[in-house]
Amino acid sequence: DSSYYKVTISSKIYPFNIIEEHHDIDLHFGGHWFPKSCQTEQRLAIIICYRNRESHLKLFLDNIHSFLKQQQLDYTIFVVNQHGREQFNRAALFNVGFIEAIKLYSFNCFIFHDVDLLPEDLRNLYKCGEKPRHMSVAVDKFHYRLLYSTLFGGVTAFSLSDFVGANGYPTIYWGWGGEDDDMYLRVVKKLNKSITRYPIEIARYKMIRTLNHTSGKPNPDRYTILYSKYNYSRDGINTMNYKLHNIVFHKLFTLINVTLT
Repeated sequence: DSSYYKVTISSKIYPFNIIEEHHDIDLHFGGHWFPKSCQTEQRLAIIICYRNRESHLKLFLDNIHSFLKQQQLDYTIFVVNQHGREQFNRAALFNVGFIEAIKLYSFNCFIFHDVDLLPEDLRNLYKCGEKPRHMSVAVDKFHYRLLYSTLFGGVTAFSLSDFVGANGYPTIYWGWGGEDDDMYLRVVKKLNKSITRYPIEIARYKMIRTLNHTSGKPNPDRYTILYSKYNYSRDGINTMNYKLHNIVFHKLFTLINVTLT
């Protein structure tokens, strides 16, 4: 009975201190939780890139902590906050999250997560496998359909070795779009792997409707960059330039404040 696994998503936006009360039991500073009853084989970093979307973040944190605890995972939530006036660079922020997370703890599984997507089914396991996984297959906004076969945006899961092998996300996509298609090509061409997906009836997500948030401007060069013959080895986690302002361990998450340079 699939209804047994359906997640009840809360759409009420609470202040951070109330959300902390919701999840206070056994939650360690920095948004780290692990089950006391069993030893987990994977140490999971959930990495969110962020700028000026506090309402989204509150809804996300309240719901995702409940979801991940039910799956009995050893996880930590990282929020990478982009300062400065440059256009948003989702992919570069994911790389920053990865680089800073592995300095703090021996993570071996990484889930790169848009802040406005919430999982709807507990069978959608937040774990890493032999191949990178596209997690957000079916989103309510798109009538729970996979838009195209090579789609690799929204929520993705990588083992440590696969993310390093792909040299992380591309850093040259400023503005909206292109980086997830590029990442798909990295998996296929650089890792020589295919991506995996859970069945469409399991990998279901609710998109948090826009709450006074304007989407980023599309990058007009995204297709030119994507189909050019640039070298993946020369753009990614090994070429990251950023100024780390600080890392703040909040109760619900670890905040990484950066300016991309």
